[in-house]
Amino acid sequence: MIKKILSLILLLFFLVSCGQLNVQNSCDCELEKNSIAELESKLIELKKRQDKSTKLPKKKFSEYSLLHKTKWEEIDSKLQNDQVNQAWSAWIHGCEKLIKLDDWRSVCEQAKNLLSPTNMEVIKYLHTHFDLYKANNEDGSKKGLITGYYQPLLKGSRTQSRKYKIPLYVPPQDLITVDLSKIYPELKYKRLRGRVEGNKLIPYFTREEIAKKNYPLQGNELLWVKNPVEAFFLEIQGSGVIKFEDGSTTQVGYADQNGHPYRSMGLALIRQGELKRHRVSMQSIKYWAKKNKRKLQKFLNTNPSTVFFRELPQGLPGPIGALGVPITSERSVAIDRRYIPLGAPIFLSTTEPNSNISLDKFMIAQDTGGAINGGVRADFYWGQGKSAGAKAGKMKQSGEIWVMLPKNFSFPTTTK
Repeated sequence: MIKKILSLILLLFFLVSCGQLNVQNSCDCELEKNSIAELESKLIELKKRQDKSTKLPKKKFSEYSLLHKTKWEEIDSKLQNDQVNQAWSAWIHGCEKLIKLDDWRSVCEQAKNLLSPTNMEVIKYLHTHFDLYKANNEDGSKKGLITGYYQPLLKGSRTQSRKYKIPLYVPPQDLITVDLSKIYPELKYKRLRGRVEGNKLIPYFTREEIAKKNYPLQGNELLWVKNPVEAFFLEIQGSGVIKFEDGSTTQVGYADQNGHPYRSMGLALIRQGELKRHRVSMQSIKYWAKKNKRKLQKFLNTNPSTVFFRELPQGLPGPIGALGVPITSERSVAIDRRYIPLGAPIFLSTTEPNSNISLDKFMIAQDTGGAINGGVRADFYWGQGKSAGAKAGKMKQSGEIWVMLPKNFSFPTTTK
């Protein structure tokens, strides 16, 4: 019952929130403003009644509460066996953002004093300025899923042609984003997206609607690429490099998303008997797509989510992660920011893709992802190109995570 009430409140909020955002659209703004004001007052009234009669369910686990303090001895030998100074540039990039935050300012200022440090100097720096925490899952287990991602290279064009006819879109002007934490702080990092129709905010177009012949996003094309499957996986990776006919390249990165949940195309292929569960990978899906061009769009449409892109500045050493800095191949990782602070140094203990060979790395948590959920959950950034893609596509390993936080770090609640 509580879930139903929460869903009703969120739905009502979704329908009325367009008046809180400054966007360009073709509606009658004065009429819309009046209608929205009336609806908002009704929502506030409803919220007051609901608060009196029914308390919203509290989150079972507060932010970072699954991090349990532990001793450096747990990973000291692993740190010494790793070339930890290879991650130093990634850490320095992260400090460009973290130094603005009180909890991180001191450790980032101290990092400025170390120029091209040795492995032992990095380890000493970590011991001196950080405490070590072991990441746990909600059920108390200490191992979780470790996957991989990469930056694909696609052939493309700035103009549409018979060869290049698959569009990559910029965020459309009629896309509205609603930050739910403005009303419900417990829904931090949760957003709803939609578009205005009349005086209501409704769900944005799905992938299937966007892909129709008379598609609704005409005029929002950023670039054009050759292969629909490569474009699909570019959306999943979140960034990529587009190579033009003259040999020049440009980087594109995640700019926004249409608000619909990600659904696995691989799972849809399994359910329809097109692929065996134990054979599903990025490579096997691409192979299937080559053999089944007539069925392809149907299965692409099983994922209603669509990612919108932006062109990144020239000369960046890597794609821009959620922290807002370029990420580093094999030293940056995506995490669930509800359980691990974005920007934190971590130690990841897992195995090589589709292998039992140990992969123990000092890394920096500089990115997030829609499918990266849980206390012990990470996405390992392998870099750019086919070799990185082969590793990322096969990586579904079990692993453990240790998190390093400044000794003065302020937890939202007491951490064990």
